[in-house]
Amino acid sequence: MENFKEVALRAAKESGKIIIGNLNKIKEIDYKGKFNLVTNVDQQSQDKIVEIIHHSLPDHGILAEEKGGLKKKDSPYKWLIDPLDGTTNYAHGYPCFCVSIALEKEGNVIMAVIYNPVLNELFFAEKGKGAFLNGGKICASQTKKVSRSLLATGFPYNRGENLNYHLKQFKNFMEHCHGIRRDGSAALNLSYLAMGRFDGFWEVNLSPWDTAAGSLIVKEAGGKITTFSGKPFSHYAKETLASNGLIHQEMLKILHTP
Repeated sequence: MENFKEVALRAAKESGKIIIGNLNKIKEIDYKGKFNLVTNVDQQSQDKIVEIIHHSLPDHGILAEEKGGLKKKDSPYKWLIDPLDGTTNYAHGYPCFCVSIALEKEGNVIMAVIYNPVLNELFFAEKGKGAFLNGGKICASQTKKVSRSLLATGFPYNRGENLNYHLKQFKNFMEHCHGIRRDGSAALNLSYLAMGRFDGFWEVNLSPWDTAAGSLIVKEAGGKITTFSGKPFSHYAKETLASNGLIHQEMLKILHTP
């Protein structure tokens, strides 16, 4: 596992250098949907991560967000990669984005790295060994009521298809919580929840590479993550409800307020 950790950390840091080195220098922007854009830097970052993993662990599988990312291997190990979570922010020069890398073994996430190159904050977790920020152990908050909580959320790229549903959830939480932030990076939101900057998070229609790393970091920091019905979370599911654990039941109740 130590070799896996070294590879994960090196891949995150090297891709982070590419991202920061190209900030405000984007040459290409394309669209994968009406609101879902991608830049040439997403691809460069992903290429670097895949190169590092493939060179050291050629038998491992890889599932990544951008073109050429899916590499099927006959191995119990699979890496899930978001080379630039928060691409829209990045394209506009808004400094809220990160690299997200998770290692899955037989379907279970066992290692996670989320790196914010702007603040040089590196979150790391290994299953059963806790969660860390730049080497120091982190824990979820001790906030016990939603009324005293700072929450985070995001709207899916297909939000126009069911806009009233998303706005109703936002309204319900806004009426009960201390405040809500919507800053465009699910991976960072989950990392910030794990260290107590946020107390809760909800979002729908996220992809495995968006939540795989963050879900492990949250759990290893003592937080809780489930579906909207309270069932066990899977990074392949489309519903993500995460909290410090103490406000989870209250968030579930608010989430389903008529």
